[in-house]
Amino acid sequence: MSHFEAVLLGLVQGIFMFVPVSSTAHLVIVQHFLIARGSDMPPPDSPAMILFDLVVHVGTLVSIAIVFRKSLSALIRATLRETGALLAPQGGGRALGPFSRLMLMGVITVGVTGVLGLLLKRSFETVFGAPWILVFTLSTTAALLYLTDRLGKRPLGVKDIGPRMAVIIGIAQALALAPGISRSGITIIAGLFAGLKRRWAAEYSFLVAIPTILAASLVQAVEVRGVGGIAEVGAGPMAVGFVVAAISGTVALRLVLALLYRAQLKVFSVYLIALAALIGFGVLDGML
Repeated sequence: MSHFEAVLLGLVQGIFMFVPVSSTAHLVIVQHFLIARGSDMPPPDSPAMILFDLVVHVGTLVSIAIVFRKSLSALIRATLRETGALLAPQGGGRALGPFSRLMLMGVITVGVTGVLGLLLKRSFETVFGAPWILVFTLSTTAALLYLTDRLGKRPLGVKDIGPRMAVIIGIAQALALAPGISRSGITIIAGLFAGLKRRWAAEYSFLVAIPTILAASLVQAVEVRGVGGIAEVGAGPMAVGFVVAAISGTVALRLVLALLYRAQLKVFSVYLIALAALIGFGVLDGML
């Protein structure tokens, strides 16, 4: 893989990780496009490219840490403070603090996603190459994004996130294993339909993204461990892809948040419908 290709794929991952249009689908399309035009990069399903995809996915976690650094820092400090008070000798009988409770809800969400993900992973992988599946999932996501912009003012704040909502968002996040479904998009949609205010639907979505992506990366890294071909990409392009994904992801995340807060996610609905149409009419057959 050349450094130029690493930059291009890092940009694709960084932009589409947070833009609710499925980064994985776009990575695969661009990889096939480059290979069809003479690139000697390994195929998308090879151990080397799986590892590269993991690296750029983790790069986008840096974007989350940058954009939400104040919220994450406050959450961690407050959770540690509340946990310390709860474990202190005089802390017996105290109720779980609001920040610790939020962390617990995040654990529930990630746990539900993990269980369902392990159960459904193989099933989703077997239909990844079916164009009609992509047409359906992209069109469904487009419709849901459009509907979220038409929702009235959401009444619930972060303190209202309970086990029921945590499970709902966890189920939604597991559905992102299906081709054409964006993880950020579907979790924000689930939060909004569950009643969360737009800001908290976004912040909770990206909060649970950190352990979810790290866990998924670990699972896939274990799967490709010991399989030959990892050196085919090279350490240089992997580092470049990581950095580019982190930088472009930061810009994309800020853009998505601005559109979300202004109820303008329907902008992405138009793109998804156009992409679904191109796939449905066979225009992208050579790339899928």
